[in-house]
Amino acid sequence: MLSTLAFDADDTLWENEEIFHLTEARFHDLIAQHVDAADLSKSLIATERRNLGYYGYGIKGFTLSMIETAIEVTGGQIPARDIQKIIQAGREMKDHPTAPLPNVEKILKQLSDDFRLIIITKGDLFDQEQKLAQSGLGDYFDGVEIVSEKSKETYQTIFDQYGDGPKRSMMIGNSLKSDILPALNAGAYGVHIPHSKTWALEHAETPEDSHHFWQLDSISALPALVRKLIEA
Repeated sequence: MLSTLAFDADDTLWENEEIFHLTEARFHDLIAQHVDAADLSKSLIATERRNLGYYGYGIKGFTLSMIETAIEVTGGQIPARDIQKIIQAGREMKDHPTAPLPNVEKILKQLSDDFRLIIITKGDLFDQEQKLAQSGLGDYFDGVEIVSEKSKETYQTIFDQYGDGPKRSMMIGNSLKSDILPALNAGAYGVHIPHSKTWALEHAETPEDSHHFWQLDSISALPALVRKLIEA
């Protein structure tokens, strides 16, 4: 029987990737003034991948990667005023208000009466704490874990700490790579709720052969799935 439901935060509880996409579009427009930007997206994602071990996930790392990419693709010729525009774009991302995605609060309220709810999210500690506070969802959760990476060991530790172990826990999120696959490997249930936009570094193959995996169209279908599992 399930006792613990864990939720990813960005693009599961609130919007995130759309803000990154809009900022990257601004970045493209800025760099197009200086160079042919046909391969700019590939250059940026390569820089982000290289920098994960240094800056981690989140707005700060993304902003630094944009700056580094701009310097590289322009051969160091990008003006200081345009570097300042990139920094300002990062600040505007940080200042963007956070609000729950549709039906999220209603579903959390419904589930919180019967289950232990926790958040397991990656990213910058300061950014994620601010988003949670702005979202107004904090009171529904019994614990919040902001981690540098999501791995099998991460889920085992957190589910042992907050719940009754992985076998009685479920992870719900929009990323197959980070939210679902390592949670399944830890022995938990995994529920994938796709978002309309997914970061290139979060793509992974669907675990079709797993009996502990489900994919839902929206979070609104989660209570019915949970009831089905309990009654089985």
